Amino acid sequence: MNIHAAVDLKWPGLTRPDGDALRLNKTNFVAIDRDRDALHEPTYRPQALYNRANEGFHANNETFLLHEVSTNLPIYRSDTGPTDFHLHLPPGGYQLVLVTSGVFTFDYDGRFYYVGPGAVMLQSAIVHRQLFYTWSGLSTEENLKTPQTVVPDPMSMGYSGKFLEAFITDPTTFPNPTVVDHDHINEEETPRVAWSHPLHDRPADARFWLQDPLELEALYKPLPAGSPIKSAGPVYVRDIGIEIPSGRLTTGHIIATDPRGQSLLPKSTSAAAETAFLGKGEVVIYRVIRGTAQFTNSAGENFELATGDTVTAGKNTIDLVGLSENTQILRLGLLKGMENLRSWTPTQRDEIDGLAGQIITRKDVRPLRNEGKPVGYLYE
Repeated sequence: MNIHAAVDLKWPGLTRPDGDALRLNKTNFVAIDRDRDALHEPTYRPQALYNRANEGFHANNETFLLHEVSTNLPIYRSDTGPTDFHLHLPPGGYQLVLVTSGVFTFDYDGRFYYVGPGAVMLQSAIVHRQLFYTWSGLSTEENLKTPQTVVPDPMSMGYSGKFLEAFITDPTTFPNPTVVDHDHINEEETPRVAWSHPLHDRPADARFWLQDPLELEALYKPLPAGSPIKSAGPVYVRDIGIEIPSGRLTTGHIIATDPRGQSLLPKSTSAAAETAFLGKGEVVIYRVIRGTAQFTNSAGENFELATGDTVTAGKNTIDLVGLSENTQILRLGLLKGMENLRSWTPTQRDEIDGLAGQIITRKDVRPLRNEGKPVGYLYE
């Protein structure tokens, strides 16, 4: 390993967010974002269209943002190619990605990963770049209608790349510094570099996390008999494993059913799924990836979500009671620890963005990009 000279970070007031404390909405609120009302906008870069769950974001005091990212232009264009090496520095270092179609290649901290439908990544303020994604060649209208899934199959992997992404607070309110811009990337060395910086604001135990949809821990387990969630066939649950690596900021599960007469979901039948996760979260978010789902609220009223719909609600305000066949739902539970975090001030954000790569305090060139020490090891 080649350890480069360290930079001594002595800028006062930048190592931790110093803005307002984050607040979860603990009232009995329900906010629904309907797919029919979606706006797909190139908010941050031309090759990606962003569909934000704005109703839930605003109702929850703008503490947690979930959006869908749809690649919409080919990677080979000069304005859409690989990104620079950069960081996202949300409060808690929290950035969640769940791929729902296509294939992506990412560079993370000197290692590269191919990820497809069902892959889960928790980046935790890691230096990274998006290197490649598939593009179907379909028109924008057709591309936005392609079916999404968390089960990798040849058809879904051939569509344009899409993923669900979540941040604590809005990306425009926290630093996103460029570490190495396009003109200074050395393709023989830069993609092999592991990095360290003191601005990640990560809770204890938080770290980079990647779960492959076909690994043993990602197998779907059946809900036990008597479960409150009903369907024509068995209901299955996959724990995406983010509670500990998020620093106990969120839980994450996928609740799903098979198509009629088929066995689509990769399953484990050795044990039933635990149902305690359904009670976790001061605020809960359900996003329908495909299919339909039925809910009741605390007033006893029923409502239904279809593909692309999202509901955000206070604790014990809604219950998931039914799934149609061939349905997949992401459930996130936002935990109390989120209220221990603070937002960045605009001054902090702008100063860190202006410092760019100067925030790096240590670098290490890996001998290989596909093995070696874990992502983020220089943070330890």
